[in-house]
Amino acid sequence: MAPSVKQEIAALREEIRAHDRRYYVEATPTISDLQYDLLLERLGKLESEHPDLVTPDSPTQRVGGEPIGELESVTHRTPMLSIDNTYSTEELSKYGQRIDKLLDGEPIEWVVELKIDGVAVSLTYENGELVGGATRGDGRTGDDITHNVRTVQGVPLRLAGDNPPPLIEIRGEIFIANSDLVKINQQREQAGEEPYANTRNLAAGSIKLLDPRVCATRRLRLFCHGVGEATDLTATTHSEFLEQLTRWGLPITPEIAQFHSIEAGAAHCEMWVERLHDLDFEVDGFVLKVNRFDQRERLGSTSKSPRWLVAYKFEKYEAVTQLHEIRVQVGKTGTITPVAILEPVQLAGTTVSRASLHNADEIERKDVRVGDTVIVEKAGKIIPHIVRVEKHKRQQGASPFQFPVDCPECSTPLVKDEGGVYIRCPNFSCPAQLKERIRYFASRSAMDIEGLGDKLVDQLVDTGLVSSYADLYRLEEPQLAGLERMGEKSARNLVGNIVKSKTRGLARVLNGLSIRHVGARVAGVLANHFGSLEAMQAASAEQLAEIHEVGPVIAESLYEFLRSEHGSCQVQQLGDCGVDLVAQNSDASGGSDLLKGKTLVVTGKLEKYTRDEIHALIAQHGGRAASSVSASTDYLVAGEKAGSKFSKAQKLGVAVLTEAEFQKMVAE
Repeated sequence: MAPSVKQEIAALREEIRAHDRRYYVEATPTISDLQYDLLLERLGKLESEHPDLVTPDSPTQRVGGEPIGELESVTHRTPMLSIDNTYSTEELSKYGQRIDKLLDGEPIEWVVELKIDGVAVSLTYENGELVGGATRGDGRTGDDITHNVRTVQGVPLRLAGDNPPPLIEIRGEIFIANSDLVKINQQREQAGEEPYANTRNLAAGSIKLLDPRVCATRRLRLFCHGVGEATDLTATTHSEFLEQLTRWGLPITPEIAQFHSIEAGAAHCEMWVERLHDLDFEVDGFVLKVNRFDQRERLGSTSKSPRWLVAYKFEKYEAVTQLHEIRVQVGKTGTITPVAILEPVQLAGTTVSRASLHNADEIERKDVRVGDTVIVEKAGKIIPHIVRVEKHKRQQGASPFQFPVDCPECSTPLVKDEGGVYIRCPNFSCPAQLKERIRYFASRSAMDIEGLGDKLVDQLVDTGLVSSYADLYRLEEPQLAGLERMGEKSARNLVGNIVKSKTRGLARVLNGLSIRHVGARVAGVLANHFGSLEAMQAASAEQLAEIHEVGPVIAESLYEFLRSEHGSCQVQQLGDCGVDLVAQNSDASGGSDLLKGKTLVVTGKLEKYTRDEIHALIAQHGGRAASSVSASTDYLVAGEKAGSKFSKAQKLGVAVLTEAEFQKMVAE
């Protein structure tokens, strides 16, 4: 046997394993799929010529086994216990308080992970070699799926590194990406077979197939997130263990974050719900874990669940419908947002006819086209989004969507954020932007100018009466009375309401200016900290960034606005018109302590408020707006077609308010 053949085989295996690591673990592939296939083909050819050199951990041995007769039961060395669930940040906070008491007030670090909606599995490695794979089953015994686990590309047959532990059980989740389900269903359609309904059911069925060769066609993937039985484990925290998994060549759950309080972790979860559309795989919540292993040991477990971790889950609903049109809208900061116009469909008790497509990159990534059959989802948030396209149902000749290169309102060439995904109209005088800014400036969460509705704003901008915030304060009754559907009485009332808004205080003014990244909460923090706009203008970007809840991104945006020609002119004109630019005592909340310590959930169609407006109003009166109903919810504000949240509130005995009752409560 020529030594060169043995050396080439060893070198090819190492090279292929390195590429597997770059692709599945680091997400930074350095070669094309074709180049990878050629390496694998060369290795397979050499091994077929020299079968005595074939080893079980060779990359060629992923799919080669014969079908098995039946699945056998496996006992987990360490039980795979279930996870306790919470459905609101209030429940999370109470859980955190219990853990704090159990640990006598010790500092606790919390690790937050996405909860992958797949199939829980346990992988066993002995001296670095994969020897077993099993489903969770009942937590103590599961099905032996070793033959199928070996076909999953992200699962290394041998751990990387020179000193693997003698024994380790690695826990993770087997799943299928949304984009891969699209490809699989296209192939099934071409073969005259029924498409699969969703990723989770397909993953669950695939991992328990008796024929590994069929399982290998299902594009299964793995994310690792925990450990069972282990010997000689050196990690003392979960974050250290995750780093070790990566060094061994195992893919870990992405987007992991670490916090020093359960409240900060909960806020991170709330923020991430709005970003679920960025993911190519399904999640049904988040998992929060105590980081230190010694603290976990002391916390222990109940008969069902470990005490050191908890899941924060949200309601998720899906429906199938057709996309009729893609429109683009210009927002108050110039962002061009594509919106899917859908065949109306019932979803979570409401009729959905529109869904956000978020940005041009998402349209391209999901390959969304007019006429497509799409899966639309609402997951713990108000705005539905498109999960995936059912491409096997696509009509022939459907063209890719062409994102505009010029603003649809003012024809200004659009620009893309540097290093970002959003495309914007840079023309601050764009009529569409101006209308959106004026609407927001007059909204309840900002200057609260009653009577300044959408149609009137359109007239004021279109006739040239309003081209800035200050122009509102220059309006006179005769000018307004001459507009469509106004009249003298309406004009007089509106002028009076505009005058009243001058005394709203700095926090509301700041919120109403539509400064990127500065919302109602941050505006209140800034107003309380500086007391006046003049003091805020004198601060450096570094000083702004040091303020709690502000940070460098918000600070830079605010600093640039206040020093820009446009921004400084806007605030100076408002001051010249008599608008109060000094903080009031209630600026932090923008209202009162009426709802202090109260949690409110809003559901159904509202007449008086948008979701942003009513959530801001709740915050301004000291309350907290949550996304799901739980036993700790104080009030449910229910509009038309309230749906499942209304039913749940009734079951839990949560007080239900109509929109009018809420409005009366706040007014009083």
